[in-house]
Amino acid sequence: MVELTEQYNITGNTYRETGEWAELATLVKDCIAQNRLAQKKLYDKYSPMIYAIVKRYEYNEQAAGEILNDVFLKIFTKLDQYSFEGAFEGWMRRITINTVTDHIRKYVKDKQVVSGELQDYNAFIDSSAVDGLAYKELVQLIHGLPEVQKAVFNLHVFESMPHKEIGQVLNITENNSRWYLNMARKNLKEKINSLIK
Repeated sequence: MVELTEQYNITGNTYRETGEWAELATLVKDCIAQNRLAQKKLYDKYSPMIYAIVKRYEYNEQAAGEILNDVFLKIFTKLDQYSFEGAFEGWMRRITINTVTDHIRKYVKDKQVVSGELQDYNAFIDSSAVDGLAYKELVQLIHGLPEVQKAVFNLHVFESMPHKEIGQVLNITENNSRWYLNMARKNLKEKINSLIK
């Protein structure tokens, strides 16, 4: 990693000229130096954001907690690789998604779909039904999906990953990723429509 003071002087980025950047730079530097108070401060500041991402994929509190711990272990061991080029939150988000997909792969083994024909399923979901749902209720419906459908849906919809990349991170084919997304949409449509009847 470029020396933090050099990075600060080289870049003309207004964000980096703020006290917020200097505070983040100091916090990261202290965490790299194994300062436990700094590590706790970083954890306390960013764990709610990371946990919210993890909970979209894993409903079980214990499993979500284990994934959260794995994410922070990776963050703390890779902090020296953060280059201050992009948003720190985005860098941590990427580590979070990579860690979550590592856990998901355990469920994906031997679940390849063999389908000669793949048709897009354009599920019409009544917008008034979705508007009437709280975010928490929608997340619960997503958690009701089978594991692989839930993973593909989250990665495609919330992380904007293309099917090719989803296939790579989950070790499935691009067509399988499309099929799982279509099935997830179909299942969600049925669940949402049943709520408004």
